Amino acid sequence: MNTGISLRHARVRYGPLEALHGVTIHAPAPGLTVLLGRNGSGRTTALRALAGTVPLSRGAVLWDGTDVTWMPAYERARRGLCLVPERQAVFGSLTVRENLELASTGGHFEPALDAYPALRPLFARKAGTLSGGEQRMLALSRALLARARVVLVDEPAQGMSPPVAARTYELLGGLDACVIVAEQRLPPGLGGRAAVVYELRRGEVVFSGEAAERAAADPSAPDRE
Repeated sequence: MNTGISLRHARVRYGPLEALHGVTIHAPAPGLTVLLGRNGSGRTTALRALAGTVPLSRGAVLWDGTDVTWMPAYERARRGLCLVPERQAVFGSLTVRENLELASTGGHFEPALDAYPALRPLFARKAGTLSGGEQRMLALSRALLARARVVLVDEPAQGMSPPVAARTYELLGGLDACVIVAEQRLPPGLGGRAAVVYELRRGEVVFSGEAAERAAADPSAPDRE
């Protein structure tokens, strides 16, 4: 069985502009897949297409070999897909505790606090008052508690300190799930890990391969160790 989630010859339009030009990618499950690209490359659109929050004008989305192209986003979420967008990924009017309670089963959110201990003293704070890095920790914690089968994260370590960012990638890489992250550059240290990388440029795939191959192809990349 072909496990994981895929875009097949996917095209997405925003009005007269086409953001994806026949993109084909496959993210295995379990495993970590990285979509690289600058702003405007199509990486965020690819995540949204997989999640069902933007429709395809052509092509298909396959999940474990089943065509889910026309399955609405809420049904994909119900079946175990979790999208963590770059912005507005937490409920700003709710406290940190309330955000975690919504994502947890039976109020058990200790795994999230084990992952990000810095959230514990912030329990009573409104999520909207947190710093950017703290909001990312909270958003990722909610994704960890959801125990999703597919986890899509747009710039997971944005605003985090280097040690917390490294911890975040350890957590994502250790999930028993299909994990896809969108980043502008290959995260530090990832070149030595078993991860699939696709690089997008102007809505097209210009590189596909392992993280080590991508790191070797760019001598100036910060992930070279």
